[in-house]
This record gives sequence, C-alpha cells and structure tokens, in this order.
Amino acid sequence: MSSRSQRSRQSTTTRITDEQIVDLLTKLQDLLPETRSRSSGRVAASKVLQETCNHIRSLHKEVDDLSERLSELLATTDTTSAQAAIIRSLLEM
Repeated sequence: MSSRSQRSRQSTTTRITDEQIVDLLTKLQDLLPETRSRSSGRVAASKVLQETCNHIRSLHKEVDDLSERLSELLATTDTTSAQAAIIRSLLEM
C-alpha cells in the first residue's frame, strides 16, 4: 500500500463527523455560564468557542488571583501556627 493511500485511510478514520462536532459544541455550551443561562437552544459555534476562550481566561485570572492571595496569607502567617500547617497540608494534597 502506498504512503499516500495510508495517509488517506488514516485521515478518514480519524475524521470527526458534523454530528460529533455539534454534540461536542452542545456539551461545551452546557458548561459555560454565559451560554447555559440563555433560553434559546442553539448558539453559533463561533460564539460558543469565543465564550469558551473568555471563560478559560477568566478562570486563569481567578487562579492567579487566588494564588497571590494565598502567598500573601502564607507570608503573613506564623509558619509554626496550626493555621499554616492546615494550609500547607491542603496544598500538598
């Protein structure tokens, strides 16, 4: 079998169908607070993907903010205190 026909066969076996794309977009839409709250059933795929990117950016910012707050808390907490020990044990999980 030629390498061209092997590539063609591989690409057809790994192609995603339109139905699968619609299913994945629907699942993604259900995860997003911005699109989940809308009463209309369908949202354009581009809008779902745009909202996904925005939501991920927002989550990254939230994680960064929480990490900074935690670092500040640990810096001001007595390292021998019970509170610091609890925080460190939670971080090790």
